Amino acid sequence: MVEAGLKPALRVQNLRKAYKDVVAVDGLDLEVPAGECFGLLGPNGAGKTTTIEICEGLTAADSGEVEVLGLSWRSDGAELRQRLGIQLQETQLSEKLTVHETIRLFRSFFRQGASPAEVIGLVQLEEKRNSRVGALSGGQKQRLALACALVGKPDLLFLDEPTTGLDPQARRQLWELIEEMKKAGTTIVLTTHYMDEAERLCDRVAIMDHGKIIALGTPRELVASIGIEHVVEFAAGSQAHPLEAARLHDIEGVRDIRADNGTVRMQVSELHRAVPALLDELGRQGAPLTELRTHSASLEDVFVALTGRHLRDE
Repeated sequence: MVEAGLKPALRVQNLRKAYKDVVAVDGLDLEVPAGECFGLLGPNGAGKTTTIEICEGLTAADSGEVEVLGLSWRSDGAELRQRLGIQLQETQLSEKLTVHETIRLFRSFFRQGASPAEVIGLVQLEEKRNSRVGALSGGQKQRLALACALVGKPDLLFLDEPTTGLDPQARRQLWELIEEMKKAGTTIVLTTHYMDEAERLCDRVAIMDHGKIIALGTPRELVASIGIEHVVEFAAGSQAHPLEAARLHDIEGVRDIRADNGTVRMQVSELHRAVPALLDELGRQGAPLTELRTHSASLEDVFVALTGRHLRDE
């Protein structure tokens, strides 16, 4: 929550948006304090991008109130454009311009901000300063798009799935840049499908589904809220002795069981009790165990528990 007397960097009340008979955002309420990195998560079609685009002033809401940095798009649009940084899911930049020319162009849109050289250094593109955009790799283009969002030294930065499609090294480089923005006090609103990204970067996260927020809190709070500590993934059974997964529900401490392409995923509260009980049950069934993995519960497990969908289905 926002401290008494302080306005939130972003406040959304009863926000609604529909496209014909599809309700994209359905009465959404949200507050993001200044200086926080806030993650907006959810399945495809949950309403994340529509919500972000309304907050960015790119899409008009059907109803509801949106306050950004204490201002309104209806009356303060010109001022807000000077104080926001926006990186879209797919930022289209002119491929004929160089990196320096691109950033210089975006810098010209703002009354004040960083120099092109400063921003190029920040996103580690010094060696590509004179390279044309069309010659950059995917990760370099994403860093350039982030540079364009940062060149006005924004008070609030919107990042819509900034690392989608990047290799692990490029993702981590962008994470480090975002962490530097956090340290500098920039408020960040981030959408992502990567739960490890949200756990690392976000102070709080909201999970959306069907246009509504269904969970809100710190990553640690959300993991604790679903009442599981560990996840057991295993493959068992044979043609002669197929696994009877329904009997696994009798194991003490089991919260949820899901099967996916031959792998059974079991959420449990106490690992030291669940695994021996699982092995005993497989022995009684005569179902041979072929694979076994365990891990501590994570934000992805929260996502699965609340939406009923695995990220691999997205």
